[in-house]
Amino acid sequence: IATSGDPCSHSLDKSITLPPDEIFRNLENAKRFAIDIGGSLTKLAYYSTVQHKVAKVRSFDNTAKEASSEKLYEISVQEEITARLHFIKFENAYIETCLDFIKDHLVNTDTKLIKATGGGAHKFKDLIEKKLGLKVDKEDEMTCLIRGCNFVLRNIPHEAFIFTKHADSEFRFQNTHPDIFPYLLVNIGSGVSIIKVESEDKFERIGGSSIGGGTFWGLGALLTKTKRFDELLQLASKGQHTNLDMLVKDIYGGSYGSLGLTGDLIASSFGKSATTDKEFSKEDIAKSLLHMISNDIGQLACLYARLHSLTRVYFGGFFIRGHPVTMHTITYSINFFTKGEVQALFLRHEGYLGAIGAFLKGAEEDNPNQYSWGENYAGSSGLMSASPDINPMQRARSGTFDMLEMDRLERKLVNLPLLEDPSSYVPDTVDLTVDPLAREYWLFCFEDALDGVVKRAVASQPDLPEAVERAEKFRQKYRHKLQTLRQQPFAYGSLTVRSLLDTREHCLNEFNFPDPYSKIKQRENDAALRCYQKAVAALDALGWEEKQFALVRGVLAGNVFDWGAKAFFHSTSLLLLLFVPERPWLVDSYNQWLQRLKGPPHKCAVFFVDNSGMDIILGVMPFVRELLLRGTEVVLASNSSPALNDVTNGELQILTETIAAMDPIIQAGLKEDRLVLVQTGSSSPCLDLGRLDKELTIVVRERRADLVVIEGMGRAVHTNYFARLSCESLKMAVIKNPWLAERLGGKLFSVVFKYELPTPPPPAAPPMKEEEEEEAVFSP
Repeated sequence: IATSGDPCSHSLDKSITLPPDEIFRNLENAKRFAIDIGGSLTKLAYYSTVQHKVAKVRSFDNTAKEASSEKLYEISVQEEITARLHFIKFENAYIETCLDFIKDHLVNTDTKLIKATGGGAHKFKDLIEKKLGLKVDKEDEMTCLIRGCNFVLRNIPHEAFIFTKHADSEFRFQNTHPDIFPYLLVNIGSGVSIIKVESEDKFERIGGSSIGGGTFWGLGALLTKTKRFDELLQLASKGQHTNLDMLVKDIYGGSYGSLGLTGDLIASSFGKSATTDKEFSKEDIAKSLLHMISNDIGQLACLYARLHSLTRVYFGGFFIRGHPVTMHTITYSINFFTKGEVQALFLRHEGYLGAIGAFLKGAEEDNPNQYSWGENYAGSSGLMSASPDINPMQRARSGTFDMLEMDRLERKLVNLPLLEDPSSYVPDTVDLTVDPLAREYWLFCFEDALDGVVKRAVASQPDLPEAVERAEKFRQKYRHKLQTLRQQPFAYGSLTVRSLLDTREHCLNEFNFPDPYSKIKQRENDAALRCYQKAVAALDALGWEEKQFALVRGVLAGNVFDWGAKAFFHSTSLLLLLFVPERPWLVDSYNQWLQRLKGPPHKCAVFFVDNSGMDIILGVMPFVRELLLRGTEVVLASNSSPALNDVTNGELQILTETIAAMDPIIQAGLKEDRLVLVQTGSSSPCLDLGRLDKELTIVVRERRADLVVIEGMGRAVHTNYFARLSCESLKMAVIKNPWLAERLGGKLFSVVFKYELPTPPPPAAPPMKEEEEEEAVFSP
């Protein structure tokens, strides 16, 4: 597709091919549009409905006292329609080509207008209306920017990052505080605007400067004769500012100790140029200019942050745009002026903020903020490397297309109210972004397992001949993602085992494999149910202390055999499952747990469950049964959607009803509302306690839960191993990966049994004496 010579393209004719399965995906179902046109880049946003397959389970209404030989439930793959947001970024030179492409593929829309923002919205207004036949409705640029910023901070956990140029990892991602307000947004475009944001709709421009990105570009063009902004930054990255800048040591021969100034500080930008006759290189001029502008902006931002007592300061605008040189100089400036008290924060999707905000303004009638949204890794480009020396082609990426896709989640997600400190909670145990040895090991593991995943995906849909072709496309897509993450581990935020698993699930869903383990789970559930009554009878025959230990070993044994070894289903006693090693375990708080069980019962336990089959039926359910016998209410929290062989809420409902037909204790728990089943809102094999179904958190609060149980390697070791809660917690897992076991100081099949008490509150201050009270009241 070739662009015409329209003057709006303000560039040479471009010829590009737009594959519809990669760019402008699902355009035929687009419902609403928004566009943000800057000086060089266009960001297009649209909302579409996506039809994809989901796995559903339906009970056969088996109410017999004994589990019959027939299957308990049937699995059906149904079509479901969900909402997706698409954001695409490309050079303005391609705008006419892209508008033609949209016009040709737009078939199911009934929208009559397109929301527009940015400086170029007026310039391209006639072209947009002519090409698309949509009325351009312009929105305030700053309002759109703030709306977009709020949206990404609220919905993308690893949106913000600190840039550290010389560290092992350029990007250090920050966990977003549950309450994103207040914050300072420093938008560096042609000039600088500094905005204080206090809530969704309350913000004000509290300051700014005419010395911004336009100043750097304009002066740079005059001094170096370089007209392109990116080329100017490239020059700066190779320059040495000390050839032009006068340093403290150039004046005083060293540091100025009495004022606390080190010798390497810039005393005067471009100071040497007035007293030296030699010619200065373009690179050195660009670098000196960049430092001058960045230091000025950094000091201004720090002063406003201090004036308004704000510690979260985000930087954005075309001056930043992921460029390492600008991020580094801004970071250095902020660190210097605040003595490290405030950190410069940048945003992964900074370039999309205006387009997102414009879209949200146009979608107010649908109230998008009432939902939670999640980044779809399968359809998003991810953050590119900021260092030209890592890959010389990276900066050329702006000449192609970047994509961001976000799916509307069925459940509103919030943090678990029992987290000790939600703002410091980090779900993941190992950050592969900063651990190259761990990163290479896990990337190899996931690539090595790819053939097996493809085979399971095909086997899960034996009646669909095209499944083979779709599975091959999945293989290619996921392998490409792994290769990207090998080069750019920061592409989707902090790289972790959880994010690798989630990316795989996203890619499987993209090619309509919603539950590759469905038939395996069904077989294992059927087999385990046949052993339930005998297993419970064997447990009930034990003495109290022996029974408590057997219950714990049962959960651990179920966790060991989550891959479904048939030989072990024929055991009538969980005590025969000897793969669980003898105590002492790698992490062993069992004695403390046993002592706690001799005390009063917990009011309510929240149990985050793991696998189907033996794990949930012969491990978790007997443990839950014992809690119910003690007088403890139990909330069983399971995945909303499939992931690996984890039990879903739909499956667990059927399994629990079937067990209740065999077990009067479970039946009474359900009938008396002392045993409830709630979904987590997750479709991951791991667990993020910062993003849980709001309904689950309401149940936790209403029932005043005082015990959290987390089981399984994904939920209790890969994630939440270090999580601190404000109530008692129990984490149980068997480590089934030799590398991870060794990393934690154990060996294969090592046991983690971690019972923790909440951190005690600090002691109360002693009461003041009467004269101290008077002094406190009248003290100025």
